[in-house]
Amino acid sequence: QVQLVESGGGLVQAGGSLRLSCAASGRAFSSYSMGWFRQAPGKEREFVVAINWSGTTYAADSVKGRFTISRDNAKNTVYLQMNSLKPEDTAVYYCAATSKLDETATRTYEYWGQGTQVTVSS
Repeated sequence: QVQLVESGGGLVQAGGSLRLSCAASGRAFSSYSMGWFRQAPGKEREFVVAINWSGTTYAADSVKGRFTISRDNAKNTVYLQMNSLKPEDTAVYYCAATSKLDETATRTYEYWGQGTQVTVSS
């Protein structure tokens, strides 16, 4: 029942910043944990950041200190603020939602957006 639409992707130079948004439609948005994942060409989809229903956040080691997830339950929207971007951050970024535990695992997420491309040039 949850539909997710990402936006905000684009081209940015290394060291720059980008802010992604994920708009959700459906009931009980605030009760879901939300996550961001990414997939580079030829690579497996990997966990990036997540925020659970109570506001606890999680981040992959590769982005700690650079990426921040937040949510606005009144707007049914989750955000990904990306700073100090590196060429290795280049990927399609996906927003996802889950009602299950283990927020850092891809397998727990039930709903996925279509993805938005982020390209970081050197």
